[in-house]
Amino acid sequence: MSGIEIKLIGITKLDTDAIVNAANEELWEGGGVCGAIFREAGSAEMTRACDAIGGCPTGSAVITPGFRLPARFVIHAVGPRWMDGRHGEPELLYSAYTRSLLLAMENGLHSVGFPLISAGIFGYPLEDAWRVAIRACREFLQEHSEYEMQIIFAVLDAGIMAVGEKALE
Repeated sequence: MSGIEIKLIGITKLDTDAIVNAANEELWEGGGVCGAIFREAGSAEMTRACDAIGGCPTGSAVITPGFRLPARFVIHAVGPRWMDGRHGEPELLYSAYTRSLLLAMENGLHSVGFPLISAGIFGYPLEDAWRVAIRACREFLQEHSEYEMQIIFAVLDAGIMAVGEKALE
């Protein structure tokens, strides 16, 4: 059954078909979620896979194997850096979620774990980031109602989870 849920769990612990990395355009190992995913997957293997792809524009996504992660695949989605909300940030963030879900569907995957893209070091305001994330996922599920997809948001903070649950209502 398709649906959206939020869990208090590290994204690298999710046993989903794919997890989403909050990536940078260069697909380099970063800090936060990105660094954790690279470390748990195996930095050398993930770096080689990302280098072979060569990069990813903001608002898009690419896919690699999950290597040592419980998830079989990692979808690297590049969200926007927050400036002021008037430089296409909402549209680019929406696109990063939608492109991730389309990639999952194109690869026959039925469960995807997301972080809250752009809400960390990229500075996207928390409530706005949740609103865009939930809207993008809900609209994807409505537009592809024939395709079963379970979407899980993995968060490490109860306060962030509470804001997400409010947005989900």
